[in-house]
Amino acid sequence: MIRKFLVAVVGLIFVGMVGTAKAAPIVLTNEGLQDLEFILDYYDGGAGSLGSIGPDYDIVFGDSAQAIIDLDAGGSGNFANEPSPNTIAFFLSGGDLVMNVLNGFEDGFSFFYSSSRVGSVTVYDGADTTGNLLASIPLDVNWQDNNCVGDPNGQFCNWDPIGVAFAGTAFSVSFAGVANQTGFDNITIGSDTPGEVPEPSTLSLTLFAVGLFGLGFLVRHRRRKDDAYA
Repeated sequence: MIRKFLVAVVGLIFVGMVGTAKAAPIVLTNEGLQDLEFILDYYDGGAGSLGSIGPDYDIVFGDSAQAIIDLDAGGSGNFANEPSPNTIAFFLSGGDLVMNVLNGFEDGFSFFYSSSRVGSVTVYDGADTTGNLLASIPLDVNWQDNNCVGDPNGQFCNWDPIGVAFAGTAFSVSFAGVANQTGFDNITIGSDTPGEVPEPSTLSLTLFAVGLFGLGFLVRHRRRKDDAYA
């Protein structure tokens, strides 16, 4: 009986942990990519255009998406104060920067950006910006707001967090703007706040407490049993 109870408790804890893991957002910091490397399959467990291998998040970027490293860190980027030094994402030429999330995502989408031109970001429920539009984020000019200074160099020195919550399951995102005039960092999938990792849910905390209670009960029972045979 006690063994069955313990197995049930462990099972509940496992289910709670899995649920929490699935809910955790993914943050793309662009770190690990080389200067001016096309991102491509880097976040799909594959490689960027220069051979950098990234984590397997099942995320693929279109041909125009590139990484660029801060000039002060040995790269060629004219930016500063980036949220997660020293690499950001941008597009130098071609159409919009497109990102496909192969398994889809829910709840929200967010990022930091710095831009000298207006632009927009749109979230779709189909791959390659097809299907229904789930959300849209307008981007204002902000690159030198608040008279920001570099670190020590870089004109694109102000980064604003922005995001949106939506209903449904998204499979692609389009970052639209003027080529070479907008940078993105800490792109966050599954949250409307960039870089935010949610605290454990009430259910997970409850399951954890139940697990502790069950283990404590088992230890006390064993102790009483051992005392009876002393």
